[in-house]
Amino acid sequence: MKLYDSRLAPNPRRVRWFLAEKGIEDLGIVQVDLMAGAHKTEEYLAEVGMPNTPALILDDGTALTESIAICRYLESLYPEPNMFGRDAREAAVIEMWTRRAELMAAMPLMQAVRHGHPALAALETQVPEVAANNRDMAVRALTIFDSRLAQSPWIAADRVTMADGVLYSGIEFARMVRFKVPEDMVHVTRWLAAMRDRPSAKAGG
Repeated sequence: MKLYDSRLAPNPRRVRWFLAEKGIEDLGIVQVDLMAGAHKTEEYLAEVGMPNTPALILDDGTALTESIAICRYLESLYPEPNMFGRDAREAAVIEMWTRRAELMAAMPLMQAVRHGHPALAALETQVPEVAANNRDMAVRALTIFDSRLAQSPWIAADRVTMADGVLYSGIEFARMVRFKVPEDMVHVTRWLAAMRDRPSAKAGG
């Protein structure tokens, strides 16, 4: 298998975090220069099908281009430590919180970076209001996670799961625009410090 990665984008960061948590070290990793448009070349599109990173190319040529799909596939090959749920109930709870982390917080933070970091103006037309609105949306969402983390050390289970990885990767990516968790969110702050203390934190940007 071969993994197309990019150090600049947030979704590949999730997969790198996942690989580090799992201890997966036997994938061939190819860096893709997004600023140079390497993900839009004919060769890349012919293999991957879309100008996206990350992309996992399976041995039979199948291309997986969504970060969660990639992680789910790898979970089936490397089942421990479990990141998606050990039974139906736990899998559903983890899926619920993973979706919340992605849609309510990580995606707004990504938009805040895309529309707020000067270097990314080369990739798209930036709208400052979009950056500000999404930043505010993420802060409001974090209040929900702060309440959840008041009840549990981790977001979705009694251990780190994919839900933690999605939220953590989103917050860390937003450091590009100097985003900080509000100080009054003591539970998210505690959780974030614990995530940054994990060896997998080194798999970030």
